[in-house]
Amino acid sequence: MTSRERMLIALENGRPDRLPCQVHGWMDYYRNHYLGGIDWYEANARFGLDYAIYVSPDYTYAEADLAKWQIDRRELGVNAQGNHGWEETITTPKGKLHHAGAWNEITGWITEHIIKDEADFELWDRFNPVPVAANFEKIQAARDKLGDKGIVRSHPYSPGQGSPWQSFCMLVDVEPAIMLAMDEPGFVHHALESILRRTLRVTEMWQGTPADMVETGGGAGSNTVISPKMFEEFCLPYDQRQHAALRAVGLKIVYHLCGGLMHMLDFVVQNGAHGLETMTPPSMGGDCDLREASRRVGDRLFFIGGFDQNAGLEHGTPAMARKLVFDCFEATRDHAGYILAPSDHFFHGAPENLQAFAEAARECRY
Repeated sequence: MTSRERMLIALENGRPDRLPCQVHGWMDYYRNHYLGGIDWYEANARFGLDYAIYVSPDYTYAEADLAKWQIDRRELGVNAQGNHGWEETITTPKGKLHHAGAWNEITGWITEHIIKDEADFELWDRFNPVPVAANFEKIQAARDKLGDKGIVRSHPYSPGQGSPWQSFCMLVDVEPAIMLAMDEPGFVHHALESILRRTLRVTEMWQGTPADMVETGGGAGSNTVISPKMFEEFCLPYDQRQHAALRAVGLKIVYHLCGGLMHMLDFVVQNGAHGLETMTPPSMGGDCDLREASRRVGDRLFFIGGFDQNAGLEHGTPAMARKLVFDCFEATRDHAGYILAPSDHFFHGAPENLQAFAEAARECRY
């Protein structure tokens, strides 16, 4: 069985010849510091993994829309900790917006969010450009290069990440978003509806995409961040409509909750996703009991993730990595279609641990 066949069977919630095995993306830091700078394809080949390549469409915007969203970016130099700062001022016909951030060789982050109040949101909503066309050339090139080695994943068009609630949290920050949901729910629903309409408009352009799967959701919907009651009000109805549109263009959908998820399992079934990730265990700050999740909803959702990359890769040994692989396999083998993966990104760890991770997965046969 090829890697592609193996992974597609798991996405159908079936049982392939053996446990499919991927990483949750290759971080530049890890590739540069531990793998000599090789690319994603070479990294997957080195360890014998099933490939999951992340490629999203390129978009075209109308010149008239871009003219109303003028970005002035300033690089702020490097501070004593080695972090690079930046800021952007966006000028629109009705006012200005400002945000800022920083980055280092490991990751980037936001230091000032672009939306501070309702007036800012209305400026953003009115003038932030929406694509007028989508181009799939990079996705098709990845599919052609992959052949039978794996699958292509995409991210939906959204102003933040994944789904309306996650994007709203990235525009305003998580804590202010939660406070607004409690104090000004009408405004939050207005914002979520606006974000969703943008996504639906662009998803119509996705007809014919060569991608296999799309990742929605986001950590801000985890039950370590918001309550099930908030999820039911501010996530579920918007996710359902987004997922219906993505299903209509022929994509499998994996819903991403990279924190607590045990209280959200039934909601993910209801929202129309085909699968759930990252199945983060308590040792990594989540709450996933992989065996219990598999028993409860494994007949309706496939899973990706569940492997503790801290204990198994970053601070582990080959023996520990092997043990954790077998634990994940035994927890899911009877109920859920499953692709083994670290429960999030990793930045350190001996390549020998990754090799043991991949080899152990090849030994896990259905």
